[in-house]
Parts: sequence; C-alpha cells; structure tokens
Amino acid sequence: MIFGTGVDIVAISRFERFVREGNDALFRRLFTQAEIAYCAGKRRSAQHYALRFAAKEAFLKACGMGLREGLSWQDIEVVNDPLGKPELHLSGAAQKLFCEMELAKSFVSLSHDGDYAVALVVLERQ
Repeated sequence: MIFGTGVDIVAISRFERFVREGNDALFRRLFTQAEIAYCAGKRRSAQHYALRFAAKEAFLKACGMGLREGLSWQDIEVVNDPLGKPELHLSGAAQKLFCEMELAKSFVSLSHDGDYAVALVVLERQ
C-alpha cells in the first residue's frame, strides 16, 4: 500500500554556482562523503548534486514532513545499484522515522532536462 509520494524540482544552475564557488561546507552539510565522491567524479557534477538534493527533498515530502525531528540531510543518501538505478539508503533519524511509520520500501526516480533536475519518491507501507 502506498503511504506517500513526494516530488521536487531543482534548478541545476544553483548547484553549478555552488561548485564554481567551491562551497565545500554546503556540500558536506547536504551530502554524504560517498555522494560527494560520486558527484565530484562526474563531468557535470552540479547536475548530479541537484538530482540527489531533489531526491532528499522528495523523500521528506513523501513522509509528510520537513527536515525536523532530528533529521539530517546526511541521514538520506542516494546511491546507485550495479545497473545505475537510484536507491535511497536511510540512516540515523531517517531510518528510525521510516520504521516508526511502518514503511516497507522506498522507490526513487531521477530525471533532468536542460537546467532542471527532478526527483520522485514513493513510500510503501507494510
């Protein structure tokens, strides 16, 4: 049974500016070390940062809440499976919330076109 859905769209140009300015403190606050390593290794790193940020926002919307209850951006990580499909890995307060809400699975879809990155998250209840 579907518990919630969330969608978010991000202007890639925002992240292009952050990359250009070398805003490492922001990246360390928003992304895990693994996400930073992944995105920094890509030719269009800003696009990949924007996609991951949109997925984190979409997850929070699917939960029906914002970044509160002790949640951290670091608790929501976007990874790719061996075939490149994006997945959410939750830890800390996000994992605790996921369990307390009796959620069973998350689904994430990422896309980009031109200057925009979009993410959709669907949460399934047990």
